[in-house]
Amino acid sequence: MALTTEVLADRWTPMIVRELVLGNTRFNDIARGLPGISRTLLTQRLRHLEKRGCIERWPSSAGKGYEYRLTPAGRDLERVIDAFGRWAIEWLFDDLYPQEVDPPTLMWWMHRRTDPSEFPDHRVVLEYVFTAPDPMSIWLVLEHGEVSVCQQHPGFEVDIHLRGTTAEFSYLFNGRTSWREAVRDGRIEVVGPSRLVREIPSWFLWSPWHEVVRERMTRA
Repeated sequence: MALTTEVLADRWTPMIVRELVLGNTRFNDIARGLPGISRTLLTQRLRHLEKRGCIERWPSSAGKGYEYRLTPAGRDLERVIDAFGRWAIEWLFDDLYPQEVDPPTLMWWMHRRTDPSEFPDHRVVLEYVFTAPDPMSIWLVLEHGEVSVCQQHPGFEVDIHLRGTTAEFSYLFNGRTSWREAVRDGRIEVVGPSRLVREIPSWFLWSPWHEVVRERMTRA
């Protein structure tokens, strides 16, 4: 236990490992998934994980900068991160406030939790209109198996309009509500071609702990 806490026992390191487990390998992508962390602190924590043999630094495949890849020891930490999440859902459920996440961070999380094999064979643009607490629009562009997050209009015609509060979109992502419940009850409004609207749930994998939260909800 003492040896393990030397690696993971601070506020940010487990969250950084979470980002790496979820497939973020570039510095800026890791930072976008961790609102509130400074670039200096992120650099320090990455060096710490590298020194401890949990990650390796490789030249970026894009030809500029570096990528951070989990070593076998780092990949084995996925079990630890999963246990952290499950424990919080089981014992701190009433203290979880997923609605407090800001829209750009939520959309960043959503875009990396998708299933490209289910995407349509043509470009699809989704406009998310967050109505409260801070009105904002963000667009997701699905094309060629990739997802882009745009905080300015991407310049393409919007295919599907989704409207709701930040809390409702966050509840959907985390599992406090299902897609069917949110749409049926009018908590999230969806406008677009019926075929595409029916397919939306298959495009997203939601939170890694989505099903755990759903199970917890049935016992609440």
